Amino acid sequence: MDKNKTSIQPINWQDDALFLLDQRRLPAELIWLEYDHPNDVAIAIKDMVVRGAPAIGITAAFGVVLAARQAWNVAGVNWKQAMTAPLARLAESRPTAVNLHWAIHRMTALYETLPDNESAEQVLLKEAQAIHAEDIAANHVMGKLGADLIDPKSTVLTHCNAGALATGGFGTALGVIRQGYADGKIVQVYADETRPWLQGSRLTAWELQQDNIPVTLQAEGAVAALMATGKLDWVIVGADRITANGDVANKIGTYMLAILAKYHGVRMMVVAPTSTIDWQLNSGDEIPIEQRPEYEVTMINGQQIAPEGVPALNPAFDVTPASLIAVIVTEAGVILSPSTEKMLKIKE
Repeated sequence: MDKNKTSIQPINWQDDALFLLDQRRLPAELIWLEYDHPNDVAIAIKDMVVRGAPAIGITAAFGVVLAARQAWNVAGVNWKQAMTAPLARLAESRPTAVNLHWAIHRMTALYETLPDNESAEQVLLKEAQAIHAEDIAANHVMGKLGADLIDPKSTVLTHCNAGALATGGFGTALGVIRQGYADGKIVQVYADETRPWLQGSRLTAWELQQDNIPVTLQAEGAVAALMATGKLDWVIVGADRITANGDVANKIGTYMLAILAKYHGVRMMVVAPTSTIDWQLNSGDEIPIEQRPEYEVTMINGQQIAPEGVPALNPAFDVTPASLIAVIVTEAGVILSPSTEKMLKIKE
């Protein structure tokens, strides 16, 4: 496998429109959906057409481009005022992933400097494309930094999907795994199926299979038994928000993995770009956790699997304390045994 290969890119701007790979349909179908209206992009983010914090941020940036086009066509020289409503809808689409707000803020800071008497679409398009390219480049840097921490012949576990599908391309956690496999460090990957959306079985297993990386799927309930064998060296995951002290919000079930890993002496690696760090929050207690609809737990593919009327708890994320994490890998550097003081070093 070419270690610099970016085999999958789920976001594409082509013919003046945004195209998203519909991740709800994988692995059975590869369906691209076209978007030319910012409100539809917000719905796509909320409905999980695109998911993964970096990919959500990139998608939101292109959503701002479409908002600028719409605002200019409708409001002319008053286009900046017309941006408020569509950008608010984008910001509300997923509350936990901080990359969404980071991207919108970066795009807003740019368009506020532009003149009122001309369309901002092309300038904003270049910025969105730069965000996309920067994310892919950062993934490759993180892949190398993370892989360098792994000993040869290692077996690793990953949860949810933090691969090319969750980013601009290559991946965060899967970027480390791709690089580690290319470098001969990783010999086997275990992927949790990741209920209720099954991102592990539908997306991660599919991605790794595309690159011929050995992957074995398992239910989350099998994790403790796997760790008890002593054959697992690392748990490698992504993140949707990291606070200033190194606490990490990631897909529900990550906290459970971290506790089990600590007990069994398995190291925990979190891989995420610096855009995922929310420096305004001091700890994970302050992270808003998205609560998703009950039917995602009580139904599969529209078929009821639980008794009618039984309530379901469906938090999309949980928070792993920094004390359970061996290392956070960012494109700006590696943070061993993260703490507020160590986190600040990559901010400087």
